[in-house]
Amino acid sequence: MPQQKRFLDQHVLVTGGSHGIGRAVARRFAQEGANVAINFAKSTDGAQRTLELVRADAEEAGSENGDHLIVQADVADEEQVAAMFREITERWPKLDVLINNAGIQAPSPSHELDLAMLRRVVDVNLMGAAFCSELAIRHFLSRPGCGAIVNCSSVHQIIPKPTYLGYSISKGGLGNLTRTLALEYAEHGIRVNAVGPGAIVTPINDAWIHDAEKRANVESHIPMGRAGESDEIAAVIAFLASREASYVTGQTLYACGGLTLFNDFRTNWAS
Repeated sequence: MPQQKRFLDQHVLVTGGSHGIGRAVARRFAQEGANVAINFAKSTDGAQRTLELVRADAEEAGSENGDHLIVQADVADEEQVAAMFREITERWPKLDVLINNAGIQAPSPSHELDLAMLRRVVDVNLMGAAFCSELAIRHFLSRPGCGAIVNCSSVHQIIPKPTYLGYSISKGGLGNLTRTLALEYAEHGIRVNAVGPGAIVTPINDAWIHDAEKRANVESHIPMGRAGESDEIAAVIAFLASREASYVTGQTLYACGGLTLFNDFRTNWAS
């Protein structure tokens, strides 16, 4: 449990909060005193479980009077996103932080693309972040004070991911969305940053997490020799959203155990 309370009386929206990194992020903000809105698209049970954990965390941290909620919306749908923001801003006096975490992926050889799935991945991962950011920034500009957005990107913002073209496109675009919004709204005190996780123990990686041989293969490519935990990503996201990062904007912080360091070059085979 974090000892600091950097988000007392602040209000935070976390998209894709029903499991994995999103759940860890929601819990981290509650532990640090924030009121948390947990967005979900389909998994009502997952979102409800996150809400239970958030309330328990808040109580343990001495913030049992917090106002936490779940709110359903497919972030790829502009009308649902607008309805979500209306619900939140009608209930809360303000929104301080947006965490664009919702994301999906689907494998396919790039010469055999399922175009509907390609569009779906890009719509959720990239357009969803754009829709949510638009409304968050509009709200930030409508009231006194600043605001912060943190996008959950990926090492695949810069590392190609063959057979996951939609995912690679969306995360590459998310990097430039982060930089563009950060530059456009810096003078208004609105900060926009991103975190680029590597191989993290979350449900999206179930294909290898629970298979010892597959997991060992994955971890053999990570300079630190292990997969990361959701809590480790949540800590980085909370830092970027906090006043401790008040002079940081337009950056992607890769929390990846060194994956972006080109692990194959640990031994000098090229010269």
